[in-house]
Amino acid sequence: MIELRHVGKSYRRGDQQVPVLQDLSLNIHHGEFLALMGPSGSGKSTLLNLIAGIDRPDQGEIIIDGRDITKLSESELARWRAANVGFIFQFYNLIPVLTAFENVALPLQLTSLSESEKKARVTEALKTVGLADRMDHTPNELSGGQQQRVAIARALITDPKLIVADEPTGDLDRQSAQDILDMLERLNQDMGKTILMVTHDPKAAEHAKAIVHLEKGQLERDADHSG
Repeated sequence: MIELRHVGKSYRRGDQQVPVLQDLSLNIHHGEFLALMGPSGSGKSTLLNLIAGIDRPDQGEIIIDGRDITKLSESELARWRAANVGFIFQFYNLIPVLTAFENVALPLQLTSLSESEKKARVTEALKTVGLADRMDHTPNELSGGQQQRVAIARALITDPKLIVADEPTGDLDRQSAQDILDMLERLNQDMGKTILMVTHDPKAAEHAKAIVHLEKGQLERDADHSG
């Protein structure tokens, strides 16, 4: 599904060009749940953003389902992201003045679905994450774990093939983190979603089918395991 070929990425710091990723290659299969680990500053989030089409590499190819997304225009890339990628962030990225229902519905605003179809899809997504009884609550009326479940429902709403999660349990207590990881496992196993998760927590990474370590621009893949 996902193939990175000799990808490089640098950022400018003052007058200096600071390399983050150098000549990096990686294959991620359909239906894989992959954890990406590494020390702070190793480029984990940068790699995640490149795969998700949020950022572009300086060199190399990122081929997803046979399509090199580095060759897409900005508008093509935006349409590709909207159709193919669901995002889950550490700090939820919910809009405070909107209800859970309205937050989840946001990615559907640019679709041609009718209002009744949108309502049905949002209701089903919130039911999937166990929040059907909280859809009229705003984020400040929800716990951290509940807010992250709203974020997961929002990530699922367009039925994307790929879910990218950047430290999805980093701001949660132990039980809420466990609930979120169990939910990601179910999305992978029961719904066949390909999941790429950045985490610094080895216990969180154990829920993945495979682990990749990123350090100093180099990748090392652990043997696959069943979580």
